Amino acid sequence: MANKETDAELFGVLAEFGSPAEIYHACEKVRDAGYDNWDAHTPFPVHGLDDAMGLPRSKVPFIALVGGLTGVGAAMLLQWWTSAVDYKLVIAGKPFFSWPAFVPVCFEVMILFSALGAVLGMLHINGLPQLYHSLFRSERFERVTDDAFFISIEAIDPKFDADQTAEFLKGIGAIHVELVED
Repeated sequence: MANKETDAELFGVLAEFGSPAEIYHACEKVRDAGYDNWDAHTPFPVHGLDDAMGLPRSKVPFIALVGGLTGVGAAMLLQWWTSAVDYKLVIAGKPFFSWPAFVPVCFEVMILFSALGAVLGMLHINGLPQLYHSLFRSERFERVTDDAFFISIEAIDPKFDADQTAEFLKGIGAIHVELVED
């Protein structure tokens, strides 16, 4: 969608709110209005904002679980292969596959794979690293890391209309609303 004044591609609408409580209630109203491609930007985590936005539960715990189980399986398989198949040694009359001795290594590899899975999964789900975003064009948006609270609604949203969306955001208590070019 192009901006009428400059013929530049329009990213969406950016609205500023004054406090965590205001952005919380504004997020509920944007969610209830049926917008799909939008986000809230805050300088610190706002408790309950995920629920106010209607976001589903994170997939990162499941990714960490799969990583941990993969780590346990890989560690157990490697230790079994080395001690019972590839290089059999009789040590103090113990069986070749003495699984209690393998538990510490399995635990450590489980922790390693879980942590790597959680970090890499989070980066992938969040689309990071992202070196540029269209919202960086807004001078007011620079305050998001200090003391400002914003909601951005993207132009690719099916319900998006630049004028109506801007009026809607003003109507739910936005201090400042601006169109952001792509």
